[in-house]
Amino acid sequence: MAESDNIVVETAEKIFADLADPQTINNDKKGSWQAPLWQALSEAGLPLSWVPDDLGGSGASLADGFALLNAAGRFAVAVPLAETMLAGWLLAQAKIASPEGEMTVLPASPKDRITLDADGALSGRARGVPFAKAAKHFAVLAHGKDGISIALVEASKGRIESGLNVGYDHSDTVTLDKVQPVTVKPAKGFDQTTLMLMGGVARSLQIAGALEAMLDISVRYSNERVAFEKKISKFQAVQHNLARLAGESAAALAAATSAADAIANAKSFDDEVYLEAASAKIRCAEAAEKGGAIAHQVHGAIGFTSEHILHRFSLRALAWRDDFGSESHWAVELGKLVANRGADELWPLVASR
Repeated sequence: MAESDNIVVETAEKIFADLADPQTINNDKKGSWQAPLWQALSEAGLPLSWVPDDLGGSGASLADGFALLNAAGRFAVAVPLAETMLAGWLLAQAKIASPEGEMTVLPASPKDRITLDADGALSGRARGVPFAKAAKHFAVLAHGKDGISIALVEASKGRIESGLNVGYDHSDTVTLDKVQPVTVKPAKGFDQTTLMLMGGVARSLQIAGALEAMLDISVRYSNERVAFEKKISKFQAVQHNLARLAGESAAALAAATSAADAIANAKSFDDEVYLEAASAKIRCAEAAEKGGAIAHQVHGAIGFTSEHILHRFSLRALAWRDDFGSESHWAVELGKLVANRGADELWPLVASR
């Protein structure tokens, strides 16, 4: 994931810098920044990065897409870019072409289920679905008597109960009641855990990006803020906190990029990928909590104000912890994996990476 040679990331960063500057967005209470940003991203083919050319996408590699998500996290982008990328990737697993416009995936939690009945209709309830209110289509993973299927559904066919996460982005509840999909196809060798792991790694990369931004903002502020006639960056306590924040940021980035690399180079979502992806979500969720607290401590009261941009990063990082399985969920599931393999298999599993 060498970003200097990644044209996808370079393109995205130029768009984010021009149209998604955090301070500009923070001052725009009407949300007029969203349409130009989404249009620019769409024209560059970024939302459908993981969709092959023959299915209407850009055909970018998994590695390029993961690097793009990390860049989006560094700008705390509050549009359904990651969700549309995941939806396109999910549809591509069943060779379903992706439509234009915003998408999101159902379900977005390991505990929710969407079912496919004998008539080909979809029913079920999915909670905490990111940007469902803004989506034009849903990519749905459904359980039927013949196994797992993947479907494309018009968002208008579902009932959406609006909700907000702690970052003030839409995290909605979607109910499907015998909804006929636009297209539905079987997905052999695919299950809901695979979707949750992929979504979890996407969120881990976004969290890592947000922590990088929080570190940069905090270091810059500490070199500007003067207290007791000297910059607060000269105080040992502040230096210690910044070092801790740098450590949390580095740990999150290492865990997230390692998991992304594992998925990009694996032929299937085996136990090694499971270990990497689950560990990344756990570690990045922990870093989001600790890192956000440190960044706000460095800033003091000003970091909590709505006028300051820090909360755009800290609150989104905290919100992303729960999408596609919380920290505690993956900790339990990872423990089950290790226990089921047995004590003698733990070290070979860890050392396999």
